Amino acid sequence: MIVVDPVTQEIIEGKLAATVDEMGVVMARTSMSPVIYEVLDFACGLLTLKGELVAQMNGITLFTGTFGTQVKSLIALYGDDLEDGDILLTNDPYSGGTHACDFAIVKPIFFDGRIMAYAINVAHYLDVGGSVPGSLAPNAISVFQEGLRLPGVKVVHNDRFSGEVLRIIRENVRLPDIAIGDLTAQVATVRVAARRMGELCRKYGIDIVEAAFNHLLATSEKQARAAIAALPDGIYQAQDIIDGDGVTTDPIVVNVAITIAGDRLTADFTGCPPAVQGPINCAAGALQSAVRTIFKALVAPQAPSNEGWFRPLTVIAPQGSVFTAEKPSPTGWYYEGSVHASELVWKALAKLMPERFSAGSYTSLCVVYISGKDAAGQPFIHIEPQHGGWGASKDADGANALIALTDGDTYNYSVEVIEARFPLIVRRYALNVEGGSGAGRRRGGFGVIRDYEILEDGASAYCSFGRTETAPWGIEGGKSGTLNLLQVEDSAGRVTSFGREPHIALKRGDLVRIITGGGGGWGEARAREAEHVRRDVEDGYISEETARTLYGLEERMTG
Repeated sequence: MIVVDPVTQEIIEGKLAATVDEMGVVMARTSMSPVIYEVLDFACGLLTLKGELVAQMNGITLFTGTFGTQVKSLIALYGDDLEDGDILLTNDPYSGGTHACDFAIVKPIFFDGRIMAYAINVAHYLDVGGSVPGSLAPNAISVFQEGLRLPGVKVVHNDRFSGEVLRIIRENVRLPDIAIGDLTAQVATVRVAARRMGELCRKYGIDIVEAAFNHLLATSEKQARAAIAALPDGIYQAQDIIDGDGVTTDPIVVNVAITIAGDRLTADFTGCPPAVQGPINCAAGALQSAVRTIFKALVAPQAPSNEGWFRPLTVIAPQGSVFTAEKPSPTGWYYEGSVHASELVWKALAKLMPERFSAGSYTSLCVVYISGKDAAGQPFIHIEPQHGGWGASKDADGANALIALTDGDTYNYSVEVIEARFPLIVRRYALNVEGGSGAGRRRGGFGVIRDYEILEDGASAYCSFGRTETAPWGIEGGKSGTLNLLQVEDSAGRVTSFGREPHIALKRGDLVRIITGGGGGWGEARAREAEHVRRDVEDGYISEETARTLYGLEERMTG
């Protein structure tokens, strides 16, 4: 067994972190889609020859747990049929991925004639074909309506692009130049990773580098086990409701049982319903990732992510459920389903570790697709996640206007970029204090209101909002948060409201209004300190009536 000295170990780990960060910089600077270079809807990672994650840049939270499952599926598919200079592509949700819009580019990294690691870049494409612009029909009932799937192809062989694969992509997407531009940007990032790993191996030798990988994973595993062992053994349960699937508005009841036993944690989703008709299903890889997100927050929220942290975690779920969908169940809006798996684990553990977890949040990314043609007659597709209110914690009010749990280190567009790139004007961007948030000794954070004016006729929109009926949950007497909502206001002032809607016809002058909800409260509202209530009134966060009726401010001042 090779033992790596501590200094060398630290240098190698620093090189890994620097490499994935460099991959991210290259991607943001060279990609074509604003959803990639502005929103940062992508992530990059490095994995061992067995497909175990050793380093990942900050990025989409949900990709943390899919890298390993995607690479392992490709290893199983290709076996020894890989050569130096090969680069693979997969966007298959049923092979460890998410949905067809997320293209995973994977490069086996060779040194001295054998694979020593894999580099991966997963990025969201604006369009991959399918029944609607943007490919995510909210009422899809089959994956075959959700665009092109390429479940493990060699997009590059002997360091040359496959003309056949590029032609297939070009002929099946609505924005081919942008798609190919994003693809070449992804390929550039994994080539950067290969160069950097080659530098490491030439300096220290491949055996030392692989030993450093193993030490990193073992150390993280040890720390994770110690964190779990410090918690009380027991079974912790939670239940939640998904508000419809895009085809029907029927509530979907989901549940989890978390078992902590010694230094292991098991998340059991037995009892969750079968895959639903609509596209809020997620496949098993996305479920793993959704649970890992919360597990990581439990054991080491600030430490860099790698596979070692998750070795003490077991996820159980029956095949073919809403969280483990199989072909041909649609998964286009998988993040609207998988976030409920994250929320379930979060909810089950919140009281166990109140210093880490808060009350319920607005949850849904509240994504709206707006498409049409600009003034020059060129097609456009605008996709953007929205920020919202997070729940209160035991000792602090909830965060205002923070990105949802699934998306991690991502952003919405700046107003200037939207107005420069699309035939839209942002008329309002403000905290959603009108809807409020969950009252409590510590109140929930506020969501946002964002108004887009449509500048061209013939545009359309679609959306799939969660938490439109079931509000974010409070804790220890804290009130529930508020709901998400999409509104369209026409030039005559008529307002129509939507939740999950497959087609909204728009015309010049219409306002598309996105309203995100506020988080749940923690503790009884009347236990909130009077000075905090007064400050909320002075800041315009709550009305004087709310201060009286919910927080009892006058009673406490005169009692």
